[in-house]
Amino acid sequence: MRNIIISIVFLLGISSTQAQTVKEDLSEFPETMLSDMDSLYWDWQSKNLIYLDENCRMLPEGPKVSDSVYIDRLSRIPSIIEMPFNEVVKKYIEAYTGRLRNKVSFMLAAANFYMPMFEEALETYDLPMELKYLPIIESALNPKALSRQRASGLWQFMLKTSKSYGLETNSLVEERFDPQKSTWAAVRYLKDLFNIYKDWHLVLAAYNCGPGNVNKAIRRAGGSTDYWDLYPFLPKETRGYVPGFIAANYVMTYYCEHGICPMESQLPTISDTIHINKDLHLQQVASVCNIDIEQLRSLNPQYKKDLIPGNSRVYALRLPNNMATTFIEREDSIYAFDAKKYLNKRRTVAVNDGSKATGSTKGAKYHKVRSGETLGGIAIRYKTTVKRLRALNGIRGNNIRAGKSIRVR
Repeated sequence: MRNIIISIVFLLGISSTQAQTVKEDLSEFPETMLSDMDSLYWDWQSKNLIYLDENCRMLPEGPKVSDSVYIDRLSRIPSIIEMPFNEVVKKYIEAYTGRLRNKVSFMLAAANFYMPMFEEALETYDLPMELKYLPIIESALNPKALSRQRASGLWQFMLKTSKSYGLETNSLVEERFDPQKSTWAAVRYLKDLFNIYKDWHLVLAAYNCGPGNVNKAIRRAGGSTDYWDLYPFLPKETRGYVPGFIAANYVMTYYCEHGICPMESQLPTISDTIHINKDLHLQQVASVCNIDIEQLRSLNPQYKKDLIPGNSRVYALRLPNNMATTFIEREDSIYAFDAKKYLNKRRTVAVNDGSKATGSTKGAKYHKVRSGETLGGIAIRYKTTVKRLRALNGIRGNNIRAGKSIRVR
């Protein structure tokens, strides 16, 4: 045990007391990665990812790797963000290449769909490309990931932060689940954080736990802005964030060397977008255009109930490649298909004001009450009963008011 602590002290350049803190916190791994049996994640993946390459065989475990090999491989990753090696980073690499290797296999497939999207946004804002692997530790590339703290989506936005970056959340739409919009919002947020800290490790820490906690850690570390000096002063869940990020870059670069076989995705790498300005249900599109509904949901995870509320504003519908033309050609049929079933909210509704009986009024007959008349007398006149008159008109007791009409049959 003493040798392990000394090793950590040497690699991190921290005190033995801090090293003990490091050792205790190695179990703090992103919950989205540790939840191997997370039902939502596996359900989403199983509907969109399948093995296609029969020549690629997944090894049950990877080869043993020495520290010197890890150090060499990390040094050869072309990156702006520093990728140092230490015992904490090693633990995260071993987690990805060990118990989480099946999940890495899934993520390699999902990456074919998401990485071009991430790269485009990062290039536009001139940010380091290695940030494209940040959603690996945030969400395991699950666009509908939801943490215990209610952070959502690929980039795990909290609600307040997401709204400040223009993402919409309502009963039908969750734009934190929208891969395109959430990616651009996340990149803007990362850019803003870098303008504050000018250090990518601190940016990553602030992205995870907020600038307030990072600033507090800097004060406790005597003003140091080196992430590894701040390590013991950061919230527990943030201490492993930078090591996890380094490990994610490692495993997505060197998965072959660890015998991890990528799965292949049914999600199209190229998609089309249609602007929707009327209410529309995804099942209407799927049925008329002959698109698998699960694929359509995967391309549009932001629509929580499969309903696009186009009547409120224009929304985007993402379709498999070359399906935009089909949609335009069949647009009228799509909107009309089973509209009463899928778009069944009433615009207007009649109100029962109590003057008429509830239920069907077809063939109903009414009597205008005159002064001095009683329910019994009216019942005899129309050959019915007082009980029936009470039921038809919602009357309690025997009081009726002159001038009011009551239903008699």
